[in-house]
Amino acid sequence: MSKINFIAALALSSIAGLAMAAEVPASFDPKNCKVDYPKASLMNEEQGTTSMSFLIGADGSVAESKLEKSSGFKGLDKAAIKSLSACKFKPGSKDGAPAQTWTKVDYAWKLD
Repeated sequence: MSKINFIAALALSSIAGLAMAAEVPASFDPKNCKVDYPKASLMNEEQGTTSMSFLIGADGSVAESKLEKSSGFKGLDKAAIKSLSACKFKPGSKDGAPAQTWTKVDYAWKLD
């Protein structure tokens, strides 16, 4: 009987260890990050969603950015990457400590 309890305890400690090693991606508050609609895109009534990935440092700054999926308009994509790269992110974490992590952001361009 004690052997069964020991195996169950090992399984639980392994699961707890996995939960502790979890990586939490960086995030940002869109209200604190201004992205201006490009004038040419406004005039041409361009809309779409730009999907990007950002490598965020432990200090919340953007270390690297990648376009994952285009909105269909280069001007919108460039504006999204440029503006969001200048934003301060909430750093992600590994094992509970701030760490460099990748995060994905979809930015929807919509005309009112």
